[in-house]
Order: sequence, then C-alpha cells, then structure tokens
Amino acid sequence: MSLRTEDIEKKAEELLLPLLEKLHYEFVDLEYVKEAGNWYLRAYADKEGGITVDDCEVISRAFEVKLDEGDFIEDAYILEVSSPGLGRPLKKERDYVRAEGEEIEIRTYRSINREKEFTGILKAWDKDTVTIHRDEEDLVFERKDIALIRMAFDF
Repeated sequence: MSLRTEDIEKKAEELLLPLLEKLHYEFVDLEYVKEAGNWYLRAYADKEGGITVDDCEVISRAFEVKLDEGDFIEDAYILEVSSPGLGRPLKKERDYVRAEGEEIEIRTYRSINREKEFTGILKAWDKDTVTIHRDEEDLVFERKDIALIRMAFDF
C-alpha cells in the first residue's frame, strides 16, 4: 500500500522532530514533492544565528538513518536538508509567531488600490486575515486574496 504525499510528510516529520530537538535545531518545514521527474524529501531547519552547511550535513546523516529504519517511502527520492533561507514563505503558525513585529512582504492575486505587492510590519493574523502596519496605518488582507506571504529582505 503506497502512502499519500501528506502521510509521507507526516511520518517523516514525526521522525525528524525528536532528532532536531536532540541536536538543538529548530524545525521549520518539511515537504515531499515531485519536480522534473524526481521525488524530493526536503527538510528545513534553523538555529539561533543561522544554520551552516555542516549543520545540514549532521541533520541529513542522522535523518537518513531514521528514514532507512522506517522504510516507508516506496519511491526513490532525494533527501535535502537546508536552511529555510531569506524570504521564506510564512506557512505555519510558528512562522507567524517568529515573524511578528518583523517586516514581511505580501503579494495579492489581484490589485488592491492598484497595488499587488505590500511590505509592512506583521502586526496580527488569524485563520482568515493578516494585518500589517505600513505608512502609519494598518492594512488587513483576507488570506484568500494572498498569493504569497514571506519575510521581507533588503540587500
């Protein structure tokens, strides 16, 4: 019986969480996706001060052992462990908690007052809306209108 993508992600996350906790890393996200004919199991982790290539290698080796023991993924796949990176999308509750008071970028599906891109300080969120503070005012967006929401970054 083959598992659905969501089930694979859930089982992999159950293996990864205690491992990251033991190694003192923060879990950010995990995805099992098919791209260009290949399956990828991607784990994103972080730590205070940022994650290094060496950290990713430590996590990858330990995670690979756990995945081999569990042996629940039928398809051949490529395991990738990486930093969530700059400008990562806000997906889960903990992403919003981490981003509260920080500058974020919102892109909407259609224009609102002739704009589709908004940058401001994340002020509040719930299951239906996201509120940012910009130019002395609060802007409230319906989640259904948001195409992308991520941490803003300046270079």
